[in-house]
Amino acid sequence: MQVSLSLIGAGFMDIYEYRREQSMRTEAPLAARMRPAALEDFVGQEDVVGKNTLLYRAIKADRLSSIILYGPPGTGKTTLAQIIANTTKAEFTRLNATTSGIKDIKAVVDNAKALMGMAGRRTILFVDEIHRFNKAQQDALLPHVEEGVVILIGATTENPYFEVIKALVSRSVIFKLNHLSKEDIKKLLLRALEDDEKGLGRFNVDMDADALDFLSDMANGDARAGLNGLELAVLTTQPDGEGRVKVDLATAQECIQKRALNYERDGDNHYDTISAFIKSMRGSDPDAAIYYLARMIRAGESPTFIARRMVICASEDVGNADPHALMVATAAAQAVDFIGFPEAMIILSQAVAYIACAPKSNAAVAAIGSAIADVDRVQTSGIPKHLRDAHYKDAAKLGHGEGYLYSHDFPGHYVRQQYLPDELVGRVYYEPSENGVEKRIKEVLDRMREPR
Repeated sequence: MQVSLSLIGAGFMDIYEYRREQSMRTEAPLAARMRPAALEDFVGQEDVVGKNTLLYRAIKADRLSSIILYGPPGTGKTTLAQIIANTTKAEFTRLNATTSGIKDIKAVVDNAKALMGMAGRRTILFVDEIHRFNKAQQDALLPHVEEGVVILIGATTENPYFEVIKALVSRSVIFKLNHLSKEDIKKLLLRALEDDEKGLGRFNVDMDADALDFLSDMANGDARAGLNGLELAVLTTQPDGEGRVKVDLATAQECIQKRALNYERDGDNHYDTISAFIKSMRGSDPDAAIYYLARMIRAGESPTFIARRMVICASEDVGNADPHALMVATAAAQAVDFIGFPEAMIILSQAVAYIACAPKSNAAVAAIGSAIADVDRVQTSGIPKHLRDAHYKDAAKLGHGEGYLYSHDFPGHYVRQQYLPDELVGRVYYEPSENGVEKRIKEVLDRMREPR
C-alpha cells in the first residue's frame, strides 16, 4: 500500500511538473521562451562558442570541465547553461546564489556523490549570479569542484577575478561574453516574430523596418531588453480590421523610451565608464568626457561621486598649468551637493568642459611621489636648525631659528638659503611643465635655481 501511494505521489508530481512546463511555454516572458535549445541556434559570441572553439567542442563532446561565464546582462550566459543542460548526459542541477546557501550546496553534493556511486554519472552544477555567494559559501563549494564531485558552471555579471575566490577561479576556465551586436539583436527579434510556438508568430505582426531597427539599437547589446521591448509592443497593440498587429516606430519608441544601459554602480561597467571619463578629461577631449558624464547620469550614478573624480582630475592632471581648474571643480562639487539633479548636470557639464580644455600638467603628482620616496628611503639628520621653531622655551639655547633669513626683508621678497635637510640639498621635486601658467612658474623657478 505504501509503495502504491508513493507511486501515485510520484505520478502526481510528474503531472504537476508537466503542466508547469506547458504553462511556462506560453506564460513565461518572451526572452525566456525564445532561449535556443541547441548550440547551432545560439546567436552571437562567435569567439566563445563559434564552431571549433574550445567551449563549442567541449559541449559537443560532453566533456565539459568547470567554467565561469562572465559578461553583461542579456548576453547569453543562462542560455548557454541551458544548452549544456539539453546536451549533456550528466545530471544537470541549478542554484541561484541570491536564494541558495551552504545547506543547498551540501544537498547537491550529497546527490552528486550518490549518483556517481550508483550510476557512474557526473553532476553539472549551474550557479547563477555566483558573485552573490559569500566567501564561506564559495569555500563550501571549492573542495567538491576540486575533487570533481561536481562540475561547476558559474554565471556572473561581475569580474570573477575580483568577486570569486582565487581557488575557484584557478580551477575554472573563464569565458568573457560581450554585448551582442545590433545585427545579432535584430536576428533574435526576427526569429521571435516568426516563431509560432514559442514566439509571436501567431499574432500576425506587421513590423516596420525602422521600428525593428530602433528596438535592435536601443537594446544596447542586451537580448533580453530587445525581446522585452518587442513583446510589449506586440501585446499592447490592437489588431487592425484584418487581424494584423501593426508595430510602427512610434509604438516601438513608447516601449523602449531609454536606451538599456549595462551599468551597475559596483560593477565592471561602472569602473570602465569612470575610467573613460577621467581619461577623456586628461586627454583634453571635452566631447568624449561629456558623453561619459551623460552615460553616468542616465545610469543613476551619484553626482557626488562624479564631482569627487573631477576634483581629483583637476589637481592630478591639470595642476598648476591652470590653478583655476581645481577651484572650478571644487565649486562644482559644492554646488552639486546643494542643488541636486536635474540642474546639477549643467554644473557638472560646465566643470567637465573646463577641466578637459585646460592645459595639462602632472608635475605635482611627480613631485609628491619623489618626495615620499625620499622620505621612505633617505635617512636625514633632521630639519636644519635655522628653520626650526624658535618660540618655545629653551629653543634659543639649542640654536633653533639662528641664522634664519626672513624673505620679506630682501628685494623681491626672496633670498637664497638652505631649506632641505643636508642630505637632500640640490634635490629637485617640482619640475613645472611648459604648459599654461606653469610656463611662467618654470621661468621664475629656473632663475631661483641657477647656480650662484
